[in-house]
Amino acid sequence: MSIKSFFAIPFAKFASKQVWKWANKPFKTQEKVFKNLIAKGQQTAFGKDHDFKNISTYTDFKKRVKVIDYEGLRPYVDRIVKGESDVLWTGKPLYFAKTSGTTSGAKYIPITKDSMPTHIKAARNALLFYIAEKNDASFVNGKMIFLQGSPVLQDKNGIKLGRLSGIVAHYVPQYLLKNRLPSWETNCIEDWDTKVNAIVEETVNEDMSVISGIPSWVQMYFEKLIEKTGKSISEIFPNFNFFIYGGVNFEPYKNKFESIIGKKIDYIELYPASEGFIAYQDSQTAKGMLLQLDSGIFYEFIPATEFFDENPTRISLKEVQLGVNYVIILNTTAGLWGYNIGDTVEFTSTKPYRIKVTGRIKHFISAFGEHVIGKEVEKALNDAILGTEINISEFTVAPQVNPTEGLPYHEWFIEFENEPSNLEEFASKIDASMQAQNIYYLDLIEGKILRPLVIRKVKKGGFHEYMKSIGKFGGQNKIPQLSDNRKIADVLENFLHQ
Repeated sequence: MSIKSFFAIPFAKFASKQVWKWANKPFKTQEKVFKNLIAKGQQTAFGKDHDFKNISTYTDFKKRVKVIDYEGLRPYVDRIVKGESDVLWTGKPLYFAKTSGTTSGAKYIPITKDSMPTHIKAARNALLFYIAEKNDASFVNGKMIFLQGSPVLQDKNGIKLGRLSGIVAHYVPQYLLKNRLPSWETNCIEDWDTKVNAIVEETVNEDMSVISGIPSWVQMYFEKLIEKTGKSISEIFPNFNFFIYGGVNFEPYKNKFESIIGKKIDYIELYPASEGFIAYQDSQTAKGMLLQLDSGIFYEFIPATEFFDENPTRISLKEVQLGVNYVIILNTTAGLWGYNIGDTVEFTSTKPYRIKVTGRIKHFISAFGEHVIGKEVEKALNDAILGTEINISEFTVAPQVNPTEGLPYHEWFIEFENEPSNLEEFASKIDASMQAQNIYYLDLIEGKILRPLVIRKVKKGGFHEYMKSIGKFGGQNKIPQLSDNRKIADVLENFLHQ
């Protein structure tokens, strides 16, 4: 055991005890965060516009601050971009995390001197919880790879601008830098194909112990390694024992991953967003991710079924219930107020508060009033795969409203690694799970408004080709699992298995 791994275990246990101090006092912790936010917010243009000096309770806050998305906040962000101080938060941001919006074009999400440390601390604590639970820190002696965006930052009126993962790359602790791959030069490569090939060359002969990234892009990296060596990942990296991921539900990809790796490994799920580090998996046995209540974020929740109502229910942590699909709303030390990031979550536990991401409030199918959400399509696919050798590389679902013949249907575009021997039987299993989960979908099938779903086989590598064709090829980009229109589906028609 190295000195580094020897000292990591007691430090991990100490850090996890510190986390439980606030996790076991959730309401007091959130109240403290709320008061700090309002006190600081009073000094800002947003706070003055919304009468923060007369806010003393959450009820007061809800009366003055509406739930908004980026477009609602944009007039304030534009002022910051132009160089103004004390607009959404005191002073100026350290960074803008640049993200691509579907309607807003480029979004500039502020990251401040108060919010930046919470991103770093949460990522660190996720690893420390794993060490404390396993009582093993041997992985710190191996090499670690984080597939991420370029760390090259631009300048926007004196504020650094880049992808969140590129910004975070500047904060890797000194004691991990020696073990971290790829090299800085390789990380700066913008073209994703070129970058992955360079990463393969740098890592193929290294002792990789930790690998992190969005599953579909890590899978591409694995496939290139296998193509180069003819070996499984566990043969190439015998000490690779856990994978860190975030941004997608991993279950549909798990079979494929484990068959590529050649053994079962541990997983750590993270929920980092440009707007704040919201949660991380704190246990290999408990379901869900620990909600970060002490990270400068005051959380609000709106039941997803009410979100588009005129006056939806808007609650704090005290009132949430298990098993309800909520839209998550953030108020942060980066100056986001009543901010809808577009994600839906469900609580898996309230002692402590753990969540799982269930989808996007804008990613649903209701072309016929069926109200299908991401959680349902993911569960249906998992139900059909369970106990089989079927492996899925990627998938997405869209409505087919005007078929050339027969009733309308939901069209599932699936790229298989190992495909089912009987595609119709596989489709029937998925459809049966959808009907069992969603009463509206069941009624539409039984009422002969819809016919059972249809699967379209996407050729191998087809989703990657699709992402290239729309200019979104790379480690930060994800395919929506479902859409209420055919914008994606119509282009995917060009990448079907012949």
